[in-house]
Amino acid sequence: MTIATQKFTLTEYLTYDDGTDTPYELVEGELIPMAPETLRNNRIALYLLSEFLKIVPFDMICHKDTEIVVTGNRVRFPDLMILTEDLLTALDGKRATITPDMSPPALVIEVVSPGKVNEDRDYRYKRSEYAARGIVEYWIVDPAREQVTLLTLVDGFYEATVFKNSESIISPTFPNLSLTSAQIFSTGNL
Repeated sequence: MTIATQKFTLTEYLTYDDGTDTPYELVEGELIPMAPETLRNNRIALYLLSEFLKIVPFDMICHKDTEIVVTGNRVRFPDLMILTEDLLTALDGKRATITPDMSPPALVIEVVSPGKVNEDRDYRYKRSEYAARGIVEYWIVDPAREQVTLLTLVDGFYEATVFKNSESIISPTFPNLSLTSAQIFSTGNL
């Protein structure tokens, strides 16, 4: 659902204020209000944040609070991002927006919300957008399927590995991570 028929440029989007706290993604110039997440999805995202805190400094982790310009008129709000040192420095004291002139984050994680539209957005559209943005690792955490699809950027395209049940998630970017799909999805059910 869009909020207006007006098409926004990236510059207009970055200065837009409708007087509410509603976060929006920008898709092909249209403002798309971000719907509230399910409790399960929020818990999964928080659990992943707590696991990454064991291996990554706190200031390198963004949880639903930093947007990324992925292509010309597309801006996304990932559920979780791990920044690089360069990116942390570039964002210091500025709006929490990763612009095209900044390096990409080390990792983006999306927790799939229920519904076909959300699946398409995370599995198809964001996959191509994040690859084009040069994000080397992208996770699609899917509570409905109880699987984690880990995408690794190789020659401009993502190669996928799917993890289910008690399989250890093997992250090329974060080899010290000790985590299974079962741990993620059992936490989301609490």
